[in-house]
Amino acid sequence: MPPGPPHEEQHFSQTQLVRDAVAGAAGGLVLPFALAAGLAGVLGSNPPIVAAGLAVAAAGSIATALGGYLAARGEADHYAAERRREEEETVDYADRERWEVAAILHRYGVRGNALRLAVDSICADTRRWVDFMMRFELDLKEPEPQRAARSAAMTGIAHAAGGIVALVPYMAMDGVRDALGVSCAVAAIALAGLGWMKARGAGLPPLRGAIQTVGTGFAAAALAALVVQAAGG
Repeated sequence: MPPGPPHEEQHFSQTQLVRDAVAGAAGGLVLPFALAAGLAGVLGSNPPIVAAGLAVAAAGSIATALGGYLAARGEADHYAAERRREEEETVDYADRERWEVAAILHRYGVRGNALRLAVDSICADTRRWVDFMMRFELDLKEPEPQRAARSAAMTGIAHAAGGIVALVPYMAMDGVRDALGVSCAVAAIALAGLGWMKARGAGLPPLRGAIQTVGTGFAAAALAALVVQAAGG
């Protein structure tokens, strides 16, 4: 490789499982935290708050895991269907598909004899031909094997773990107000960390991601408190 800056080291990348864990934990933290904060204003003891929070965390964990599984399966099914269609079209409409390969390469500045040679090389192998069309015509990447099951498991577990983190102060302490204060501090730190990781993995300013995630969590908690107090009153 010619000398140059360490290009690979300039980017921070996250695996899909890490992204699933961050998203699941952030969602799982917000819902029980918001519910517990709302109930803390009308209940005088921690056990019912913990029970309600655990119920929300469990239900959210199952729903999140199922949603992640169905989304990943849907993505895999969509890719498989589109690939079958492309494979059929390379046989039934070979000339048109070759023209589409040429058109894509032409947009990247390939011209003349180089264009003809590139099209011949790509279309000489059916698998490579279809791979090219899937990537550059449809902008689709093949999903990782078993991603649906791994995604569902990771998001569900992370969602439940996030909910438990928000409820630990209510489990460990006696006073509702004291537990609420500690829970707010713990939630703020956890949400800031998760927002930081999520933004950094997406190539966005980490500080802005942390602030936005904390703001979202506490806005949800404030709304939950208002709803619970209105219902209780």
